Amino acid sequence: MYKKFFQLQRNPFEVSPDPSFLFPTKRHNEALAALYYGVRRRKGFVVMTGEVGTGKTLLVRCLLQLLNHSNVSYAYVFNSRLSAIDFLQYIALDFEIPNPGKTKSELLLQLSNFLIARHRKNLTTVLVVDEAHHLSAEVLEEIRLLTNLETAQGKLLQILLVGQPELDEKLDSMELRQLKQRIVLRSYLEPLEHEEARGYIQRRLELAGAKQRETLFPPETMARVYRHSRGIPRLINTICENALINAYARASQVVTADIIDEVAADLRLNVVHSARPDTAENTELWEAAKTLLQLHEQLQQGGKSREGDPRLAVVRGKGKHEPYI
Repeated sequence: MYKKFFQLQRNPFEVSPDPSFLFPTKRHNEALAALYYGVRRRKGFVVMTGEVGTGKTLLVRCLLQLLNHSNVSYAYVFNSRLSAIDFLQYIALDFEIPNPGKTKSELLLQLSNFLIARHRKNLTTVLVVDEAHHLSAEVLEEIRLLTNLETAQGKLLQILLVGQPELDEKLDSMELRQLKQRIVLRSYLEPLEHEEARGYIQRRLELAGAKQRETLFPPETMARVYRHSRGIPRLINTICENALINAYARASQVVTADIIDEVAADLRLNVVHSARPDTAENTELWEAAKTLLQLHEQLQQGGKSREGDPRLAVVRGKGKHEPYI
């Protein structure tokens, strides 16, 4: 809609994870290198975590694009809310195993034969699980058991788990300590820093064919984008996309800082989410607080109302009542 007005060849701020738009920060390069190294060297278990919108899925797409040019077969699980049997059936289908079994034992035997056959041809096989923080402990345990398929030289199946920080919390639990010990490489994606965010915006405008990048998004505008997005790439895309639409509607060749503020307000980016007061935990805390207040009031009343209480004794010389301890 606005491409012709701003003389763009493509939309610069699409939120879809397009590998051609990868902005290689130091952390993203390190994470991608760790993923690729873990797969190509057949290290077995690799984990990548990061906050929502920091580019995890984009890096996975970049990795899969790299693997497409080598003798690597992969199963990509993007919906991790599956039971253990559904999970095994899904990866068997994605590996294009003919007539996958209906029972767990049949599926495990088929997967084992498939992996052994590929290993004999010196081929690499990868399981990529996105949104892995949604995996149940049962499915994570099944994934751990799949790593038992190995030879003296290496693992038959390379496994990559990608998810939000909640995945780290799950892997730190006592019941998954065996799985945690098998992780050989870990990486964590953080939001962009201020200068990285500026470079990110400029890079996307450049790839989209923008000829007036400096004037389209002036420095003060990019600073405002960073403040509202907190350096999260997905939010940067959303803010900038909406800002271009607003500027186009006003027939303005410049995206001003005021436009960014309006977009952020419309997207409710400054809304702070507080815990609901009617949750069970908050109700329990509130009841405990009321009990403490009532006890405090009773103690404040002192000896006047409790002179006959045998649990209190007169502290001679002080003229007040204190409880025995």
